[in-house]
Amino acid sequence: MPETYADADILRILRATRTIAMVGASAKWQRPSYFAMKYLQAKGYRVLPVNPGLAGEEILGERVYHSLAEAPAPFEMVDIFRNSDAALGIAEQAITLKEGKGIRTVWMQLGVENAEAARLARAAGLEVVMDRCPKIEFGRLNAELSWGGFDSGVVSARRRRI
Repeated sequence: MPETYADADILRILRATRTIAMVGASAKWQRPSYFAMKYLQAKGYRVLPVNPGLAGEEILGERVYHSLAEAPAPFEMVDIFRNSDAALGIAEQAITLKEGKGIRTVWMQLGVENAEAARLARAAGLEVVMDRCPKIEFGRLNAELSWGGFDSGVVSARRRRI
């Protein structure tokens, strides 16, 4: 059964976060991680891309880091854009680095869930969000989705009655 999160908790996390280390960031503009990074930057977040295959290059004006350990502190959130199996190792790194880097949250993207990673992170005092996207949650909780016709009552999947 999927975990549920109170909107107030998600909003509190997003408001307390200034810098995000995005593990699995891509330089390909058509990838969800690229789009999420660009959106979050436009909303005032600094996003540090972490991708060993692109280390030393740049994505959207930010240097790409090989690992969380190499990313400059502080960053409050680790955003996992990898598969669910990889989330455990990333959460373990975040736990190890939390004091030195200022990490407070492990966030697993849409479709990414790892109960063991969540359990360990919470036991270490970190907040955990699974199967959610900070970009989507930011837009939803700041009433931005209505700009696109979502939840506005104007756009609907229901057929119009004539």
